[in-house]
Amino acid sequence: MRVAAGAVCGIPVLALAFTTLAFTTGCTPGDAPGGGGDSATADAAGEGGSETPAPQHTLTADQTHNRWSRAIPPILTVQSGAVIEAWLEEASDQQLTRESTVEDLATLSFDPIHPLTGPVYVEGAEPGDLLAVTLHEIELGDWGWVANVPGFGFLADRFPDPYLRIFEFEPGDTSVGFAPGIRIPLRPFPGVMGVAPDTDSMLVTIPPRQNGGNMDDRDLVEGTTVYFPVLVEGALFSLGDPHIAQGDGEVGGTAIEGPLRVVYELEVIKGAGPIPSPHYETDEFYAVTGFAPTIDEAARNAVEAMIDYLVNSRDLSRADAYALASMAGDLKISEVVDVPNMLVAMRISKDVIGN
Repeated sequence: MRVAAGAVCGIPVLALAFTTLAFTTGCTPGDAPGGGGDSATADAAGEGGSETPAPQHTLTADQTHNRWSRAIPPILTVQSGAVIEAWLEEASDQQLTRESTVEDLATLSFDPIHPLTGPVYVEGAEPGDLLAVTLHEIELGDWGWVANVPGFGFLADRFPDPYLRIFEFEPGDTSVGFAPGIRIPLRPFPGVMGVAPDTDSMLVTIPPRQNGGNMDDRDLVEGTTVYFPVLVEGALFSLGDPHIAQGDGEVGGTAIEGPLRVVYELEVIKGAGPIPSPHYETDEFYAVTGFAPTIDEAARNAVEAMIDYLVNSRDLSRADAYALASMAGDLKISEVVDVPNMLVAMRISKDVIGN
């Protein structure tokens, strides 16, 4: 069932680091659909979206790993521009099922958490490039769960007791009931996306890093293009941790976690990196991210990233870029639970900076 609509068009300029690149997606700015960003809500499904390109490759939910490392061999090699259909397993890797009860949380292991579908090797990708990942289509499965896992979450000290709730979905659902008079809009996205870091160590997937990782940014929905710095040859892209509904911050430590099907496109942008953490855009705004162990540090890093972007893409002085960010930029807490790092995003409307 298709929940969010829209595909990125009209993105003629991407300028990062010290390189300005002009590229088009085959659409003019006036052709851009209305989806994406805050307006790409579940109840807007099908409005203004463009046709999803046909996948050239399919990856199944059992073709996974759950660490970040350049030493993990790719399961697929593609050329730049490839369109891939990927099936994503829910975050517990089948430790929880639709029949689970709260007692099952006592035996939940974090070791297999975040099965990631991939890695995908992209020919021609090398350090110094960017990998553009466009999320063309996201479809949710028929169930999901949300939990309070003791010891995990922003207020873990105040909520020590386990909690588990199972949700079921029907084709065409755009929201789900929570309590009498309360419904939660469904806005699915992959909580974890990234490229391999330049290390042979097997890094856990819990925190966000320069390579992306567990960003848990609820705006990385259908129609968004995400830019990752290529850190190793071939990029080695993976995604997982599918979320069906999540608030900014993911304060309890989980979203509605459930399986997803994602159709995405990979494009290498030569010489456009490096960047300190991923950027992303929709038809409506351009956004940067910053991560750090504290919200203050993460926010500072996001503001610095936005200043760099505006200086390099709009030929502004740093002082002008700082002023513009203050007048028109929006800081947003993405997640506060993925220790040791928190993630903050900063966006600016394309009504302000143009395309």
